[in-house]
Amino acid sequence: MEPSALKRRLVAQAREEGFSGLGICAPDAVPETAARLRAFLEAGRHGQMDWMAEREGWRGSAAALWPEARSVIMLAEAYTPDHDPMAVLREPGRAAISVYAQGRDYHDLVKRRLKRLGRWLLDQVPAGAGIKVFVDTAPVMEKPLAQAAGLGWQGTHTNLLARNLGSWFFLGAIFTTLDLPKDRAEISHCGSCRACLDACPTGAFPAPWQLDARRCISYLTIEHKGPVEPELRERLGNRIYGCDDCLAACPWNKFAVAAREIGYRPKGGAPELSELAGLDDAGFRARFAGSPVKRIGRDRFLRNVLYAIGNSDLPELRAVAAGLHDDPDPAVADAARWAVMRLGSATSGESAAGPV
Repeated sequence: MEPSALKRRLVAQAREEGFSGLGICAPDAVPETAARLRAFLEAGRHGQMDWMAEREGWRGSAAALWPEARSVIMLAEAYTPDHDPMAVLREPGRAAISVYAQGRDYHDLVKRRLKRLGRWLLDQVPAGAGIKVFVDTAPVMEKPLAQAAGLGWQGTHTNLLARNLGSWFFLGAIFTTLDLPKDRAEISHCGSCRACLDACPTGAFPAPWQLDARRCISYLTIEHKGPVEPELRERLGNRIYGCDDCLAACPWNKFAVAAREIGYRPKGGAPELSELAGLDDAGFRARFAGSPVKRIGRDRFLRNVLYAIGNSDLPELRAVAAGLHDDPDPAVADAARWAVMRLGSATSGESAAGPV
């Protein structure tokens, strides 16, 4: 099949599979990625994410990851919420979980579609062509590749956004040995807008298009191990897994498209902090089976819940936190004592400075 005709059919098939957008670039389309990644790592802005440095060579060069690849097919899948994602922040007794993690794990759902699309592609060409599919967990810099493929651009907040999709979408990649027609790279359309930067509760953006993960709430609640600095835990509010503030602030979301996958819909309303604080390991695993939340484990999860309790200004939650004073996990026990002190301060004027 003629390459341009194959690409047209590929785009149509991707839509059939439920993807919201598709673009194609060469594996070496963004050679500056390696230098940008090196600067990020040298500045220590990756925090405890040592895996970023361990596979720096592959992460900085898609061509090095699979030298036989001739094309990178980047795909977008919308998970746009059908509710106000910021409303839960006004309910201090409830837990705020990032929109992407309120339903089923996107890794499973997106990868399943990528594999089906990849198999379809191989069925259209002579034997001998190869593919590899990636969804987030491999050392692939999806956002620069997606911009090179014309899907969208990395916004001021460093996340990808698009004129026809807004910012609520996942990215997946299919590397292939097929030499497919490439798309034109997208340019930035953020202009002087600072809405996302000004919305960040922790000041995680040292400058436009720069992120210091060590201050990002998504990093702090998901990747960071051990206690969080007191000054930062106070800014978490009731966010216990991820953060949507910079995404929700983006004006381009007026063009966001509805999610087609029902698995991304929330399994229920925002859970009560008091309920979550009572979960043991088995209860946590059962409660979040099939959810991205499960990956952080019970201890880190409980640590986050206790920070949210400490920030709630709800005296009735003091006893809930006190019940975890002596938890076997040091970070959980520290968070429990901090929460008790914070809520004591709210009711009796005690000092709440620093961890205990």
